[in-house]
Amino acid sequence: MTEALPRARTLGVPLSVGSFKEHVELMGAWGRAHRSAYVCCVNVHMCVEAHDHPDFARILENADLATADGMPMLRTMNGFHNLQQERVAGNDLMPALMAEAEREGLSIYLYGGKQDVLDIIVSRAAVQYPRLRFAGVWSPPFRPLTPEEMDGDAERIADSGAHIVLVSLGCPRQERWMAAQQGKVPAVMVGVGGAFLLYAGMDTRAPKWMRDASLEWLYRFALEPGRLWKRYLITNTAFVWLYGKAKLKRMMGASSGV
Repeated sequence: MTEALPRARTLGVPLSVGSFKEHVELMGAWGRAHRSAYVCCVNVHMCVEAHDHPDFARILENADLATADGMPMLRTMNGFHNLQQERVAGNDLMPALMAEAEREGLSIYLYGGKQDVLDIIVSRAAVQYPRLRFAGVWSPPFRPLTPEEMDGDAERIADSGAHIVLVSLGCPRQERWMAAQQGKVPAVMVGVGGAFLLYAGMDTRAPKWMRDASLEWLYRFALEPGRLWKRYLITNTAFVWLYGKAKLKRMMGASSGV
């Protein structure tokens, strides 16, 4: 399985349609073939970012896969297109891809996060996936990279022979990085956001009932209100506006592109 999955355009974002297993197997196949591809796991923040910044919208448009990560995106996708699409979230993809890589003899490269986080991930994975091979890890500086640094990172990853690159730089930085490295990094790059911290045990995830009820944002807000209140107030309000506008268009019969 190497062909791209079908898409369902949701609030302007072309989200991929297929089971969680199909997504994982497709990424594994691309990795095995050393195809230079990138995968965006789309949540509310990313959707709003795409509407505010046309250049970022093009990055999602050109992604080899754009998955429904956040429950609001998933519910909107399923409701608008009468689908029963599964959630394909970065937090779930990271361990699934490590398991797939172990089974298929593929190597993984970790890019992003702090060095101590990367060290913990490698140590934990050695216990959970004893046959998994890491091609390398790299903690880039938390600032815009120079062109020379970008090229150096691409060369380092290419020389490692990695099949799958898990990228944790946060939105929209990781998506911009992956798009810029397409054609330079001969591997499938997957933006997994906060999955590094979660796997390392340095972050917690909302209970399943909250995730299923689209309340994961509320759980995170309760943990970090000082940091997240402004982002959630602006982003969630903008998403509700986008959803309402798209819903109205569909009710009036203009469903194309929403």
